[in-house]
Amino acid sequence: MPGDPEPLPENSPTAVWDAVVRELRGEVTDSTFHIWLQPLTAAACSGGTLFVRAPDHIRSWVEERFAGVIRRAAKRAGVAGAVTVVDEDWQPPEPAAEPGPAPRAAVVADGEAQALNPRYTFEQFVICDGNRLAHGAALAVAEQPGQAYNPLFLHGPPGLGKTHLLHAIGNYVQEYGDGLRVRYATVETFTSDFVKAVRSGNTRDFRARFRDADVLLVDDVQFLAEKLKTEEEFFHTFNALYEAGSQLVITSDRAPRDMEALEARLRERFECGLVASLEAPDFEARMAILHKRARLDAVGGVPEATLAEIARRVTSSVRALEGALIRVVAYASLRGDEPTPELATRILGTLYGRASNRPSSLAEIQAAAAGALDVTPDSLIAHDRRPKVAMARQIAMYLAREMTEESLPAIGRHFGGRNHSTVLHAHRRVKGDIDQRDETRQAVDRARRALGAEGDDRS
Repeated sequence: MPGDPEPLPENSPTAVWDAVVRELRGEVTDSTFHIWLQPLTAAACSGGTLFVRAPDHIRSWVEERFAGVIRRAAKRAGVAGAVTVVDEDWQPPEPAAEPGPAPRAAVVADGEAQALNPRYTFEQFVICDGNRLAHGAALAVAEQPGQAYNPLFLHGPPGLGKTHLLHAIGNYVQEYGDGLRVRYATVETFTSDFVKAVRSGNTRDFRARFRDADVLLVDDVQFLAEKLKTEEEFFHTFNALYEAGSQLVITSDRAPRDMEALEARLRERFECGLVASLEAPDFEARMAILHKRARLDAVGGVPEATLAEIARRVTSSVRALEGALIRVVAYASLRGDEPTPELATRILGTLYGRASNRPSSLAEIQAAAAGALDVTPDSLIAHDRRPKVAMARQIAMYLAREMTEESLPAIGRHFGGRNHSTVLHAHRRVKGDIDQRDETRQAVDRARRALGAEGDDRS
C-alpha cells in the first residue's frame, strides 16, 4: 500500500495514468476494463488534477458509473488530487491563462462534500407503476422540504432509481430552494468522515457539516449495520435534524423492518415518516427508459426492434437496462456493425439468457419449479416449510420476477397470499445462490428448460 499521496507531476500525465490503470485492472472484470476503461487516455496534469480523455460514445457512462472506481484506483496508486474525465477535444489550459470553467465531468476526488450528479433530475426519471409512489413522494419533499414527508425512506433492490431520486431532490432544492443547504452523502462517506474526525479530535466540525443542513440526503443506510459508533453518531444526527425541522431522505436496499442488524431505535425513526418502495419496471417502462437514455446520450440509429430485444431480456433493474444498451451500442461502434436485434441477442445472451416469445404464466412457472425439485405445485402455495418445497418456492418466485411482468405483490398473491418482501427475499436468495451452489443453479436450469428458456442462469 502506498504512503501519503505525492503531488501530481505536471509533465508526466501518461505515467500517472498508467499507475492508475494498473490498479484499475484489479478493480474490474476484464470485459468491463476493455469496453469502458481501456479507451481512456491521459490528457494532462494541471493544477493538481489529472485530466483523462474519453471517447464521446462512452464518456457519459464512464463519468456516471466509474467515478468511484477511478477514485479508489487513483488513491491506491498514490495520486493526490482529483481525476477528471474530459472529452476528446479538450485541451489543457495555457500556463499563463486564467483558469476557465471546469469541463463537465465526474467528481472523483476526495472532498468534504459529495457532489450531486446534475444528470439525475426528476425530468430524467421514468415513472412506472413500480416507482410511482416513490417518485411522487420525492417530488413533494423537494417542493416542500420538512413539510411533506419527514423522513422519507426509499427502499428497493439496487439499480431501480433510489440514488437518482435522492440526487433529483438535492438538485431541485438547490435550484428552487431559496438558499436551503443541501448535504448529500453515502453511508460510506459519513462513516469515513466520522472516523477521520474522531482520530483528529475534530468532531465539532464534522457534526456542524451534517447537522447544519436543511436537507440531508443519505444513500445506502443499510451499511450502518454493526458500525456501532457510527450508528450512534447517525442516530444523534438524525434526531438533531428532525427536531430542527430539517428534511431527511434515506435510501436502502431493504425496508426498515428487514434491517435486523440495525438498532431498533433507528429502525423506528426510519418508519416514522413515509416508507416507499421501488420495484422493477414493466416492459413498457423499460422501453421508455431505453428511449430516454438513447436521447440523453445522443445515441441515434438504434432500431426499435433492438430496443425491444434489450427490454425483453433485461428485467432486473434500470441500471442493468441502461448498461445493456450502452454495451450493445459500444460493441457495434467499436466493430463497425449496426446495432441490430441479432447483435443484441448475441451480446446479451450469455448475460441475461434467451428471451421467450411468449411470457410464461405464474402457474407454468410454479409447475416447472416444482418439477425441478420433484414436489407438487400445490405445495408451493401451501404453508409447507420442508427444505425441498421451500427451495422450489423460492426458485419459482425468482423465475416469476425474472420472466414475467407481474409486480411483487401480484407474485406474492399467487403463492398463497405471501407479501412482496417474501418474494423479494426469495429473488435475492436464489440470485445469490446461483453462483455459489451447484444445486440451486442446476434446479434453476431444469425449471428454465421446462419453460423453454435457456439454462445456466447467471444474471
